[in-house]
Amino acid sequence: MKRRADAPPDFFAAEATGLRWLAEAMPHGGPRVPAVLAVSRHEIQIERIDTASWTADSDEAFGRALAVMHALGASTFGAPAHGYIGPLLLDNMPAREWADFYVSRRVEPYLHQAVDRGSMPHHAISTFGRLFARIDDIAGPAEPPSRIHGDLWRGNVLADSRGRAWVIDPAAHGGHRETDLAMMRLFGGFGARCHAAYREAWPLSPGHEDRVALHQLHPLLVHAVLFGGGYGADALRAARRYVA
Repeated sequence: MKRRADAPPDFFAAEATGLRWLAEAMPHGGPRVPAVLAVSRHEIQIERIDTASWTADSDEAFGRALAVMHALGASTFGAPAHGYIGPLLLDNMPAREWADFYVSRRVEPYLHQAVDRGSMPHHAISTFGRLFARIDDIAGPAEPPSRIHGDLWRGNVLADSRGRAWVIDPAAHGGHRETDLAMMRLFGGFGARCHAAYREAWPLSPGHEDRVALHQLHPLLVHAVLFGGGYGADALRAARRYVA
C-alpha cells in the first residue's frame, strides 16, 4: 500500500493506468507487473512481490523481457492523460514525432523549472536552445513509439524468489526505447548481460551510443528540479556534447 495525503486528484490513478498498460506485455514475455488491487485519490494497493536478490540470470531475463515490452508499442508518442515522475507532473500530450515530444514535453519544462529554482544557471537556456535547433540531426533514425516505463532506474525493477523481474512505479507512455535504456545506464544497477540480451532480442539503431547523453537529459533535469545543482551541472554538460 502506498499513501500520500497531499496527492493530486489523479496521482495514483495515473500510476494504476501505467501499471495496467505495461502489464499488457506480460502474456507476450514482457516483465511482470504487479496487479492493481485498489486505487483512490490518496492511496494505491498493489500485489505484493516477495523479493529476492538480483542475479546475473535476472539481469539477462530482464533485458529480453524489456525488449518485448518496448516492441508491443504505443499508438503515439505520449499518452491519453498526463502522468507523474516522482511528485512532478508529466505532460503526455501526444505528438507525432519523437523529437518534438522530447523537447516540448520532457526537456524544456524541467529546464525552466531547474533554472527558476537555481539548480542551473540562466545561460543554460541558450545552450539547450542550440540543442533544440539541432534535435532532428541528433535524434537518430525514426522509430515508431515504444511502450516505455519512463522512470526505469534500478529501484523500480525487482526480482522475485524465482528470479523473475517485476517493474513498479512507472511513468509509462509512448516514447523512444532508448530513453529507458539510457536511464538504466545513468544510475547503474544493470549489468552487461542485461543490455546484451536486449540488443540480441531487438538490435538498436546505428549511432545509439552517441545518443545516450541526449536521452539522459530528461532524468537529469528532473533530478535537478528535485534535488539540486549537481544534477543541473550534469545536464548542462550532457547538452554541451551536442552543441560544441
